[in-house]
Amino acid sequence: MEQPRILVTGASRGIGKATAEMLQLRGAQVLRHASRTRGTDIIAADFSEPSAAQILWQEALARSNGRLDVLVNNAGYFAANPVDSSDIEWLDRWEETLRINLTAAAQLSRFAIRHWQETGTPGRIVHIASRAGHRGDSPDHWHYAAAKGGMLAMHKTIARAYAGQGVMSYAITPGFTDTSLNDDFLDSRGGPALLNDIPLGRVARPEEIARIAVFCALDAPESMTGATLDANGASYVR
Repeated sequence: MEQPRILVTGASRGIGKATAEMLQLRGAQVLRHASRTRGTDIIAADFSEPSAAQILWQEALARSNGRLDVLVNNAGYFAANPVDSSDIEWLDRWEETLRINLTAAAQLSRFAIRHWQETGTPGRIVHIASRAGHRGDSPDHWHYAAAKGGMLAMHKTIARAYAGQGVMSYAITPGFTDTSLNDDFLDSRGGPALLNDIPLGRVARPEEIARIAVFCALDAPESMTGATLDANGASYVR
């Protein structure tokens, strides 16, 4: 493939930022998405808005001269939603989380597949899902687990439906990953007791997940389409 053109969502920090930087080191032309930041290679789009994914896709295509080869669905939103919230608060948080974590990724995946169908070119989608999509999450995070479980089901469907057309789909399911900008990650997730559930004894680093994403985007064999790659320190094994 000539210089691949890749759109990475949620690329202002953490896994997305590390993935974009590693892809650039491999010679890819990377367009980054962020919720609000704009720049020469950064497109702002707030996925809580229904039109944001379409606006992002159209601008990314324009900036890449009408060709995108890989989509990395990384953007995510993780916020507590206690069951004892008011009915309207609980529903609002549920719908916002599913829109940002699942619906926007579905919209972008649809735009990408249609683009590759119309141009007759192959393409790849890399979905950054979560261990929560397999084993569930805390009582305050039904919505997050549901969104990531939905992403995995979407990924499998895409792989089965479009492999014959040259569209490959890969998913990654990290466990806890230290995406914080400070050193307060463990405190923000309940303290050192969090590590008791991780046989490896630590949470993942963004660069570890990014290396897997780059492999899926550029190197994974086509026969791996439909695969889900776990990266959770053995805290959940299948």
